[in-house]
Amino acid sequence: MEGYADFLDRKSHLDSDSGFTPLWMPDFLFDFQKALTQWSLMKGRSAMFADCGLGKTPMQLVWSENVVRKTNKPVLIITPLAVSQQTIREGEKFGIECNRSMDGKVTGKIVVTNYERLHYFSRNDFAGAVCDESSALKHFTSQRQKTVTDFMRKLPYRLLCTATAAPNDFIELGTSSEALGCLGRMDMLGEFFKNDENSLHPIWWGARWRFKAHAERPFWRWVCTWARALRKPSDMGFDNDGFVLPPLITSEIVVKASRPLDGQLFPMPAITLQEQREERRATLTERCEEALNQVDNSEPAVVWCHLNTEADLLEKIITDGMQVQGSDSIEKKEEVFQAFTDGELRVLITKPKIGGFGMNWQHCNNMTFFPSHSFEQYYQGVRRCWRFGQRKPVTVSLITTEGEMGVLKNLQRKAKASEEMFTQLVAEMNNEINSHRIVSYDTETEVPGWL
Repeated sequence: MEGYADFLDRKSHLDSDSGFTPLWMPDFLFDFQKALTQWSLMKGRSAMFADCGLGKTPMQLVWSENVVRKTNKPVLIITPLAVSQQTIREGEKFGIECNRSMDGKVTGKIVVTNYERLHYFSRNDFAGAVCDESSALKHFTSQRQKTVTDFMRKLPYRLLCTATAAPNDFIELGTSSEALGCLGRMDMLGEFFKNDENSLHPIWWGARWRFKAHAERPFWRWVCTWARALRKPSDMGFDNDGFVLPPLITSEIVVKASRPLDGQLFPMPAITLQEQREERRATLTERCEEALNQVDNSEPAVVWCHLNTEADLLEKIITDGMQVQGSDSIEKKEEVFQAFTDGELRVLITKPKIGGFGMNWQHCNNMTFFPSHSFEQYYQGVRRCWRFGQRKPVTVSLITTEGEMGVLKNLQRKAKASEEMFTQLVAEMNNEINSHRIVSYDTETEVPGWL
């Protein structure tokens, strides 16, 4: 039977930073990438909230190679589905050996796997772990968040990488902090936020939580002790040469329903989720035909959808398109993604939750989107093509209905909150860098006499 001391040990993290001065910093990294990688290695456990196309993969590989050389133990890189092969190709490109494993076997010094396969691995085999697209941890009730956090709990070297650290609200940063062994999610909420469900406070970041009085700046200063945020190199004081995005051209196409929903005399705004689902089904043909119109040319295109019925109809009417669906095998998904990446497939049809993370599709500059309430899926989907290295303007056609205009407004609200998060993090990060200070929130706690 497990004793109480064993229970506490199983639940606890390592209690201090475990970083070191980099042993190797290759010339193929840009200056801002070197600075960010060096900071992360010296921290030991950290997060890189770097935007799409800023080179998170080569930074992960260099970080992992340094940990291997320091400890002479392997590092595990955990990626979304289909990104593992891309990581291995990047390793080959930069001369860093990494090997894929899907069954828990340690196949080299740097091992790459998918989140879906993490349960096969033992953390005792590794000195460190990297979570690529770590926004996968944002749902504190999910099994994935629990599995990853438990796996990383005793590892001295941990790295989280994502462009969408908290796509819905700031309290989602708590799961990243917990995975790194900083404050647990509930400890973070208790330190900086107030549970005030009925509050009309103007600073409102979540469904139930708002900043305590005067806690907003201390919160961002605390985040900067374990994370760095980067939208462009100049956010860290470096030149943006080579990292300037082309124009993003977004158009909103409103499709009219051919008939009102059941029980209505004329089309009405879809307010509830059930009404929104009904409207999507009622306008299925019209929306898919409009998507066909937007990609009916000879250029590569991505058509994002959310329903299986949408994907099936799109694949039927877009004759040179192919869909990737959730029921496909891992091998088939990777095969189709690779065919699109290599230009062998012109139109890719899939859902953002399947193909919207980690892929590099700068060869494509046209996409259509059926918007939903998920800002993360929309942002990540767009950034598969609109990323550094893209040389053409990127066109995004948002195809929606009259009744779902509220969905677009919700996306705009979340986009504004995400922009504010990056702005606050960059500002505090630069304050810390410029003043050469280290902020500590450790406090001495008086133990009650009865203990």
